Amino acid sequence: MQHHSATWALFAPVLVVSAAPTPASAQEEVSRSIEPVAQDLYRWTSGSYRSMFLVHEDGIVVTDPLNAEAARWLKGQLEERYPGKPVSHLIYSHDHPDHTYGASELADEDTLVVSQRLARNTLVETKAQTLVPTVVFDERMTLLPDWDQEIRLRYHGSNNGRGSISMMFRPQNVLHIVDWVVIGRLPYRNLKGYDLPGMIESTRQVLELDFDRFVGGHAEMGHKDDVRRYLGYLEALHDGVRDGILAGHSLDRIKRDVALSDYSDLAHFEEWRELNIEGAYNQLVDGAYMLMRPDVPKPPDSE
Repeated sequence: MQHHSATWALFAPVLVVSAAPTPASAQEEVSRSIEPVAQDLYRWTSGSYRSMFLVHEDGIVVTDPLNAEAARWLKGQLEERYPGKPVSHLIYSHDHPDHTYGASELADEDTLVVSQRLARNTLVETKAQTLVPTVVFDERMTLLPDWDQEIRLRYHGSNNGRGSISMMFRPQNVLHIVDWVVIGRLPYRNLKGYDLPGMIESTRQVLELDFDRFVGGHAEMGHKDDVRRYLGYLEALHDGVRDGILAGHSLDRIKRDVALSDYSDLAHFEEWRELNIEGAYNQLVDGAYMLMRPDVPKPPDSE
């Protein structure tokens, strides 16, 4: 399979734009940018959010629209750079509104809106005010099979939100995942919306895939070794908290004991380490019912 690492010099420089603040943005400017990842494949950013688009012969495939303001900005950029090329596909990474809203700014009546079935179900059940996917799949789907490019979509099970998928771009060998794999940073705060054991299993699955570059929905781009290190963090977090519960320790004691110091270079380590531990603890106590087991000692009120 041909790679395109030699084509980087053909791309335009990174474009960075500061958008005017809106009332909902609490007077805060949002920086937006478009940057090349590989041949015909780009990452676009809006504040701390990242998404992608792929230019093909008959149109443009866009992943998460993020929100109305961001999607409107991207639409203008695409029209300026690729006049006459429609958005042929819009792919939702999962069901969460901070990634799926704004779709109507990018899509027209011919755009195929794609998601995993569970993501669509949630958007419908919760009456989300965004476009409902018109194409759904359960386990796997391949887009653009008749062109010299393809996008392989795969559902790996529960990890973050509902219907969260991986997107593999070929022949670029670029993997895009949103929220449940994050490079160079800790998972978000107290893991709200995450399934930690599911994240571990899903990340193990994607490490079996053949990819050269990784692009997340937040934080940095990276490579397979970065994803492998991220998995190491998740496993250390989960196992450290689990073992503390099995030893009968309180949450406060576990926060002190589970240092995770091998990962202290990751962004937000100081602010979010204890929050990550708290989130893992709550999942094991509330989800796995560990403190209801007769073999697990009841922790003291304080240690």
